[in-house]
Amino acid sequence: MDGYERRKQKKMEQIYSVSLELFFKYGFQKVSVNEIAHKAKVSPATIYNYFGTKEQLYTDTLMNWMDKQLAQYEDILDSGLPFPEKTKEIMLLEAKNLKILADEFPKVPSSELSGLTQMMESYSEQKVVHFFGKYVALGKQEGYIHEEQTEEMTMRYFTMFKNEVGRYWEASDQERITRSMDQLIELFFYGLAGRGQQQEQEERQN
Repeated sequence: MDGYERRKQKKMEQIYSVSLELFFKYGFQKVSVNEIAHKAKVSPATIYNYFGTKEQLYTDTLMNWMDKQLAQYEDILDSGLPFPEKTKEIMLLEAKNLKILADEFPKVPSSELSGLTQMMESYSEQKVVHFFGKYVALGKQEGYIHEEQTEEMTMRYFTMFKNEVGRYWEASDQERITRSMDQLIELFFYGLAGRGQQQEQEERQN
């Protein structure tokens, strides 16, 4: 990357950072390109040169934010944590991010909502599914996910638990959620019987 590209990348990161802050705080309609340019310390012309329209800036900002969240998931998956702890951290982060998006989407004009929904679906198909494939493969490798379990069914199961965490997130304080997560993760991997009961059953079968 040459000097020009580095400067451009730095400006774009400034614009993304400010756009995210203002759009998430005030909503799409209440934020102008001039406000973003002023706070990002660039000219409005620079924003239009890079993004074309305010709508495209919003879409690209959201995509940039989602890429950064997914990078956090990847970091957790690549960390030295035990697999259940990785699952717990990813599930908590996903529930938090879904709450942020749920709060943000009502602020989007209906004319833009259809396009954003399609973008989210495309993003999920291209990037989230790929990440989840890595998650399932690692879980099978470490013995936490049964070898015969498909990615599709495992993803549905994960989503079910994640959605429950999300409901807790809306109704309760985060400290209480964190305390209850250990029990939820125990249920996620070992069911109602629990780890001890499962081990006893396996010993009897052997």
